[in-house]
Amino acid sequence: MKQILLILQREFNTRVRKKSFIIITLITPILFAALMVLPTYLMSRDDEKARNIAVVDLGQRFSNVLESTENLRFSYITDTPIDQLKTTFEKAGYYGLLVIDTLSNNPDPQLTMYAHKQPSVTVLSHITRTLEKEVESRKLTSYNIENLDQIMANVKTKLSCATINISSDGKEKKSSTMVAMALAYILGFIIYMMVMLTGNMVMQGVIEEKHDRVIEVIISSIKPFNLMMGKILGIASVSLVQIVAWIVLTLALSSVAMSFLGFSTDPTAMAGVDPSIAQEVNINTSTNEMLQAIQNLDFGLIIGSFVFFFLFGYLLYAALFAAAGSAVENESDTQQLVLPITIPMMLGLFVMISAIKAPDSTLVQWCSLIPFTSPVVMLARIPFGVPTWEIILSGALLLATFVGVTYIAAKIYRVGILMYGKKATFKEIWKWMRYKN
Repeated sequence: MKQILLILQREFNTRVRKKSFIIITLITPILFAALMVLPTYLMSRDDEKARNIAVVDLGQRFSNVLESTENLRFSYITDTPIDQLKTTFEKAGYYGLLVIDTLSNNPDPQLTMYAHKQPSVTVLSHITRTLEKEVESRKLTSYNIENLDQIMANVKTKLSCATINISSDGKEKKSSTMVAMALAYILGFIIYMMVMLTGNMVMQGVIEEKHDRVIEVIISSIKPFNLMMGKILGIASVSLVQIVAWIVLTLALSSVAMSFLGFSTDPTAMAGVDPSIAQEVNINTSTNEMLQAIQNLDFGLIIGSFVFFFLFGYLLYAALFAAAGSAVENESDTQQLVLPITIPMMLGLFVMISAIKAPDSTLVQWCSLIPFTSPVVMLARIPFGVPTWEIILSGALLLATFVGVTYIAAKIYRVGILMYGKKATFKEIWKWMRYKN
């Protein structure tokens, strides 16, 4: 145990003091914060560039329907042929030429936009939305229904379905499917990324030490199994420290950025909605329900499960990556060995997407119990609610598999770490696994 702790300390100190570790730890939260803040900032900004659009209404049925806005100005042209406008609209200062064709047998107008640059989604959406509303209004008016506007206003309905979880003792807690989906995706993806990244770090570290012949000096005083366990646990501790740092720094940077840009923590203000009408569109209600759903989450179970499944999922794959690294002399030879290791984890990522849609399906349940996919899939299921016995069984199987795989990987590591000048094959690795201690 003392040897394992010494190697753990060496691996931790060596990696934490590297400039690359410090740079990645500091830069990554900035990128995460930017991904959280920039979409809100960009969506809150209006397109400041005013665009003039020439409009030709061939049937004269939609004259002056398109009203100018702050950034879009529509000019109806009736005294210039279309063919001439197609070649001169840009010289005349127009961004584009919109032709509204109502001469065909089709009751709906045919819209065509001519422009030298691809029109933006905002421009096209404004045009189509405005004309769609006008066409719908005219069709409804043709039925000669009295008080049509009042009827339409009364008919318009917006529904939302609240979800409440009931425990076995009858206690009720508000929940949110959207919150559960988001949390499931985030947790599962973090597990996948960190296990794959740190597993590769273990493999690269083993290859470097083997290539530099450093391992020959270390192995003379430390058992191969202790060396492998110390290395794996050391890199795992580095990853946990990095994850905590990322979470704390990302939240801090996001809060500072939002305050600096003048965004309120009130979602209605961020969305540009007048507080006086927020209740009318149910924004405050939805926000409060979502916040209450977040507060009702069992964070103790979620955090505990995340730490457990990340730790032992990482240890399981790190042992396999260490064995693969010890069997080769350079990274170019690892492809055939790494592929069988990465396929189960990639399968777990695909099943995680299914878990978000159907967390209780047969495939998802089995993959949440199979140790090679459970670190990702079980984490995705937990926010939706999983029976305690399934979590315990999944954890026990993962722990038992880790012990067994580590024992086998240690045998491969013990022989492969000192093998030079010979490319390892699956047949050779099978022989190493059968060697007696």
